Amino acid sequence: MTKSKKGIGSSDGIAVGKIYLLEKEEVEVTSEKITEEAKEKELKRVSEAFESYTRDLENSNVDSEIQKEVITAHLSMLEDPFLTESVENKITGENQNAEYALKTSVDEMAAMMESLDDPYLKERAADYKDIGEGLLYKLAGKEKADLSNLPKNTILVAKELTPSDTSNMDKDSVIGFAMDLGGKTAHVSIIAQTLGIPALVGMKDISKNVQTGQDAIIDAFEDKMILDPDESEKNEYLERSKRIQEEKDRLDKGKFDEAVTLDGHTVEVVTNIGNMEDLSLGLSQGAEGVGLFRTEFLYMENDHFPTEEEQFNVYKEAAEALKDKPLIIRTLDIGGDKSLSYFDFPEEENPFLGWRALRICFDKPEIFRAQLRAILRASFYGNVKILLPMVISVEEVKKVNSYLEELKSELEKEGVEYNENIEVGIMVETPASALIAGDLIKYVDYFSIGTNDLTQYVLAADRGNEKVSNLYNTYNPAVLKAIKMVIDASHKAGKWTGMCGGFAGDTKATKLLLGMGLDEFSAPASSIPKIKETIKNITLEEAKIFAEEIMNMETTGEIEGRIKEEM
Repeated sequence: MTKSKKGIGSSDGIAVGKIYLLEKEEVEVTSEKITEEAKEKELKRVSEAFESYTRDLENSNVDSEIQKEVITAHLSMLEDPFLTESVENKITGENQNAEYALKTSVDEMAAMMESLDDPYLKERAADYKDIGEGLLYKLAGKEKADLSNLPKNTILVAKELTPSDTSNMDKDSVIGFAMDLGGKTAHVSIIAQTLGIPALVGMKDISKNVQTGQDAIIDAFEDKMILDPDESEKNEYLERSKRIQEEKDRLDKGKFDEAVTLDGHTVEVVTNIGNMEDLSLGLSQGAEGVGLFRTEFLYMENDHFPTEEEQFNVYKEAAEALKDKPLIIRTLDIGGDKSLSYFDFPEEENPFLGWRALRICFDKPEIFRAQLRAILRASFYGNVKILLPMVISVEEVKKVNSYLEELKSELEKEGVEYNENIEVGIMVETPASALIAGDLIKYVDYFSIGTNDLTQYVLAADRGNEKVSNLYNTYNPAVLKAIKMVIDASHKAGKWTGMCGGFAGDTKATKLLLGMGLDEFSAPASSIPKIKETIKNITLEEAKIFAEEIMNMETTGEIEGRIKEEM
């Protein structure tokens, strides 16, 4: 009998095939206090596990750039002194055995990431778990499952798939993923998107309810898996899959085109990144640059505030990879849900309204100045721009501009080259910055709208609170009016506005945002081909008429209904 199981589609597509259930053998870990004499032996076991697992990763046979980037990221995490020292301290200082010291250290790192509200950062916990699993296997003398010789049309089901699982996977045979755990921004989801493999995550207990050889269908568009489908269902989905593949092929053909409307209006379609891995993925999908480089990852994945030199090297690498394409670097945006293991944040009742982003930077000028110097130095190597988060006043912008003038003078005296005309913009993500956009634009070169925070602040609805999730909606007329106000203010001053929040990647909103006058869409890589196709197949005038119609509507329901009609 046909059964349907719900999940979260993290990589679009349809797969019709047979299940292979990956049942991982878990390493049993118990806490055993060790003697002083045993410490050296346990430390040696940990060191050998790290060395062996590092060799495995270095010798991984991966094809796609995104997998190579993930391997590089994991190698970097294995070298992180914060992790290795934590394990060593638990052995030498707390007399813990190697397995328990390793597991608790990895669990602590993963828990820190999982506590964050940002879904992208939250998913990095899976990477620590992946590394921990590999290291525990080494300590136990076990090998990971071999997925290199699977039958054709295999749908791979597991409690949780990790990037290292996919490193030896037969990519010609696996046509779909389904997992109990995971989220849309997990590395394995990004890998699935890159390989064009439909994936469902967050299925809770799918691994306990299927068996190897069972017929199944993944419909990642409708967020469901169909078990034991009959022949008519299989044929129906195979036909749908064929049509979808034809659309994907069409989108792929045009993904490197410029986004130009039928009447000749050009907009920029760029992507958001946190590291070089994200950059590779974005460029592979036709991104024309980077609209948001989230630099907080450099701080969060470290055991110290990264030095000017460490930051400069990262920004320079990205700038050189992009050549003349824009690289918009957001200055440090910690606080709220983003904490650092090596820095104490005060307890706050409302951290999203508290000590975060620029507020921290102004109170810790030595940290801020190091980052600004690194960005200025990197600007010599590409089309680098600066983006300031959580701005609420003209005074803040003037203060940053004065910092920049001081630092430019320093660099000139030192003979260090930089772009004297580097552009500075602000993220419009607070009601204050939207309301005074006309004043702020006098002191900056551009705006970039952060719709995630702007929506929650305009609507007074915490985006992480399930109780009010029904209220959090960027299609609310108040939010749309705020967006239009910002775009109009920049255009009046002869400047431009982009959008780096989640709304830019909502392909249902592309026509609306184009008609509202948005100049730049900074979106997830997977959305870029569709955004471009939408823009290339309408006129600007048509989009303006549609936007005006939407802006005259009074309720969210009316707006969403009209948007749905347009699709």
